[in-house]
Amino acid sequence: MTAPGFPLAAEPDAGAAEAGRRLLTGQVDFLKGVVAMEGMPPADRLEVCLAGRSNVGKSSLINALTGRRAIARTSNTPGRTQEINFFTVGHSHYLVDLPGYGFAKAPLPVVEKWQRLLRAYLAGRPTLRRAFVLIDMRHGIKPPDAEIMGLLDRSAVTFQVVLTKADKVKAADQARVLEQVRKALATHPAAFPEILQTSSETGEGIAAMRALIAGLE
Repeated sequence: MTAPGFPLAAEPDAGAAEAGRRLLTGQVDFLKGVVAMEGMPPADRLEVCLAGRSNVGKSSLINALTGRRAIARTSNTPGRTQEINFFTVGHSHYLVDLPGYGFAKAPLPVVEKWQRLLRAYLAGRPTLRRAFVLIDMRHGIKPPDAEIMGLLDRSAVTFQVVLTKADKVKAADQARVLEQVRKALATHPAAFPEILQTSSETGEGIAAMRALIAGLE
């Protein structure tokens, strides 16, 4: 039987898990929030970014990855993150939190400004190694997600889907969502051929994502 395309990422071996844990739970600090390209920090280290619909759980995932309770602010108000937030991870990485997209409660001119900044960021960061596109596992891929994936395709930025809130979805429904996500990803040339399934509540997938980030070159 042929394995499905876009399998779930395997759990890392002990060495990779420890390298990821040391990196992501070591010295991690908020550097700055950026609202224009001229405010970007130097592209002098490996960089990964997280993108997702408003309220998909980006802040909770960043907190889980770094082992902090509130290094990234969480909010029940969609669209709270209105700038590109840079975090330094040791002396080797930037972890970048992109503005939530989709159903952000913001005026249209503000949303359009975010979109322009996002396009400029994706096109202008030579050290960006991976974009993680967060998908709420309760809902699967929606039109705004497909739009951001298309932008990543056009920007030639490799992206990997991270399913969030897996603990809130029954096993049968997980299988249905995975099928929908795999089918959608097959049309995107920039999609990395593995999916991360995570829960910030239970810790599922956190070690795998840490190890993946630590292993990028």
